[in-house]
Amino acid sequence: VNAEGGLLESIKEERALLRSVRDAADVVLDTSGLKLRDLYEKLKSTYITSEPSGSLRVSVVAFGYKYGAPVDADLVFDVRCLPNPFYIEELKNMTGNDEPVQKYVMQFPQSIEFLKKITDMIEFLLPLYAADGRTNLTIAVGCTGGKHRSVTFANKLGDKISEFGYSVHRIYRDADKE
Repeated sequence: VNAEGGLLESIKEERALLRSVRDAADVVLDTSGLKLRDLYEKLKSTYITSEPSGSLRVSVVAFGYKYGAPVDADLVFDVRCLPNPFYIEELKNMTGNDEPVQKYVMQFPQSIEFLKKITDMIEFLLPLYAADGRTNLTIAVGCTGGKHRSVTFANKLGDKISEFGYSVHRIYRDADKE
């Protein structure tokens, strides 16, 4: 801010400095009265000629509640209510990336039903988020340590979301922790 002239003087100076850039521009957008959503629509209509299919990218994060939930998650699902393979000696040191753990977690009717219900909800929500202009969505799945149930569910959800035609990135945030 210009110490002598204040904010308005500073804006005038900035405009003068940027005059050559403005003069060379093909498009000038006055954003003064635009809400964020309106700005997004204006930019989209000006610069995007076709909307790529599956433009919503989804991250599915497996995490352990004992390490804290991801702060950037848009949706969080808690699978601590499902049977825990941690207490099965031969599964304890494996993760939900290992088939024996996946088989254990998914052998229970409540696990199958839980997966079905959240998959149905996500299938319903993804097109709504995409239509709202979202390009990234983070879905977090948590269990106690972030190693068994959450990883299993992150993988299963990731597979389903891929089947729905969206780009999926899986993150196993706490799977390597003790």
